[in-house]
Amino acid sequence: MNARVDHLQTAHPAHAPLGADQQIGQIAVQLPGATAVFRRLKLDFCCGGQVSLAHAAAEKGLDAHAVLAELAPLQRSDALPEAASPGALIDHILARYHEVHRAQLPELIRMARRVEAVHRDNPMVPAGLADLLEDMHGELLSHMAKEEQVLFPMLKAGGNPFVGQPIGMMRAEHVDHGAALDKLNALTNDATPPQGACNTWRALYAGIAQLGDDLVNHIHLENNVLFPPFEAGAAAPSQGCGSSGCGCSGAGAARP
Repeated sequence: MNARVDHLQTAHPAHAPLGADQQIGQIAVQLPGATAVFRRLKLDFCCGGQVSLAHAAAEKGLDAHAVLAELAPLQRSDALPEAASPGALIDHILARYHEVHRAQLPELIRMARRVEAVHRDNPMVPAGLADLLEDMHGELLSHMAKEEQVLFPMLKAGGNPFVGQPIGMMRAEHVDHGAALDKLNALTNDATPPQGACNTWRALYAGIAQLGDDLVNHIHLENNVLFPPFEAGAAAPSQGCGSSGCGCSGAGAARP
């Protein structure tokens, strides 16, 4: 996958408002990332997911409204900043995608390991899913570190004539990310849980679906919005001369 724009979703569907009367299992499935909050608070969203959040919280002596406040930031928006300058767009990418990928993948890996172990006798179990997610996690961490430490500071400073090289490297790695996402979709039947899947399995696939949407949007913003102006600017100085051996030494070169 070359960050295919045909699969691009510029915004996730609007989330239904969270409420304490919703079943905790329903929230776990519909709101990727909620499982990490529930796990930390020791709220059973899998086998005990048929009770309301209010009931589950009360049984643990928790304030349901405080739990809802923790869940609220997970309802993320993909809206771009108005009149996005390169710096503002980079800050948006860092907050909306880099930070989210770092939070998404460890929880998905944990759930994948659990699903593979608990349901290992189920013919529909996605064997090898956790290993694939771990590989994607490692590749994304390396990729994002290169952007944060090298490319993005360069772009925020206005770019330079050599910026095309690190951009080209990032574009090539984007292709690799897309290929990994294709493998992920094939292994999970496009993140479609089998009939009768438990809440953990369904939440895992909901999280994988969000990861896929996020990764495609992330790559699109970089490949198609952030990078092209800098690539054009880097190419411009060389357009007046096709070869370093043409005898041209700049604006003051002697005319023939």
